Order: sequence, then structure tokens, then C-alpha cells
Amino acid sequence: MSDDRGLAEAIRRHEERLARDPESLAFAQLADLYRKAGRTADAVGLCREGLHRWPHYTTARLILAKTLLAEGQLEGAQAELDAILQTSSKDVQCHRLAAEVHRRAGRLDAAVAHLEKAVGLDPGDRESNALLSLLRGDPAAPGDAAGLARVLGDDTFATLSFGTLCLEQGLADEAALVLARVVRRSPENAEARERLEAALRARSRRRG
Repeated sequence: MSDDRGLAEAIRRHEERLARDPESLAFAQLADLYRKAGRTADAVGLCREGLHRWPHYTTARLILAKTLLAEGQLEGAQAELDAILQTSSKDVQCHRLAAEVHRRAGRLDAAVAHLEKAVGLDPGDRESNALLSLLRGDPAAPGDAAGLARVLGDDTFATLSFGTLCLEQGLADEAALVLARVVRRSPENAEARERLEAALRARSRRRG
């Protein structure tokens, strides 16, 4: 509750600031606060209005991309990220977000390419490194169980049902590995894409 009050207070302060100076770049910070509060339509509208005046303001474009992604507008989010990368090709955060957009759309090769760039720019990015192993389909990625690794390396088990079983058993890494292979083989399979995202969320929760 206190977090909600703090967010509401921050929104109020930024709204007042923007009202005093409508040409201020503060619109981006306000849009981000709207996004965090779940007011995605307000965030998108504010970003688009601000970017009309400040088209090269990368921070606002990135916030817009995050908001569109939260709304499931993958192509719109990708268009904003592509615009950033045209002028800021070494933006690590942008590459990470582009990888997520492509992954959710089932374009795993493109997701891997962006993760590779992110890791190249930030070698200490352990999360991107781990995701790379999973999305590449490396059977050694999940852990130490050699027998399970052999099973995961067998295409016979690269099925939606086996990936779902792994997820239900709490084997988030293994589920992600299997489901990534299913998505790579059938990127149009919406259920496989959804299960892959569920496995990655479970993995993220487990790692804290």
C-alpha cells in the first residue's frame, strides 16, 4: 500500500512539473511512472506526444517500447527499438529488450542475435548468458544431471507435452530448454510460446 501511495505521489509531482513547463523532457519520467502504475494508455499517449517534439530522445522511445511490450504490441515495440538501435547500436538495455520482443514473437534466432550483442557489450551479464544457452538449445544449460541432459538433448523429447511436464514438476530451466526447441521448430505455435514465457518467469522467480 505504501508503494502505491509513493507511486501516486510521484505521479502527482511529475504532472505538476510538466504542467508548469509543457516543453520539459519530464514527460518521459511521467510516462514511465504511468507505465509502472498500469496506466499504459496514458504512458503511450504521453510518449508519442513528447516524441513528436523530441524525436531523438532515446529514453522516451525506450519507455514507449517497454509500454507497448507490456500491452502485447510486439511489432510496435520492435519498431521503437529498431529506431533506437539505428543510432545507438551499443545500447545494451535496448538489445536485451529487443531479445525479449523477438523471443515472445517466436523469432528465437533474432532473440539470440540480440542477446549475443548484449553479452558482447556487457560480458558480466550473467542473465543474458544463461538465456543464450537456453534459447540456443544447449542441453548442458540447466544443470548437473548428466542423464537428464542426455534426455534433453534427444529431439524425441522436444515436445510441448514434455516441456509442460517439466514445468509442472518445477524444472523451470529444463522446461525452458525443451520449449525453446519446440518454438524454434514451430514459431507459429502460440501455446508453446506462452509456455516458454511461463517457464522463464518461473525460472526468474526461483532465482529471485
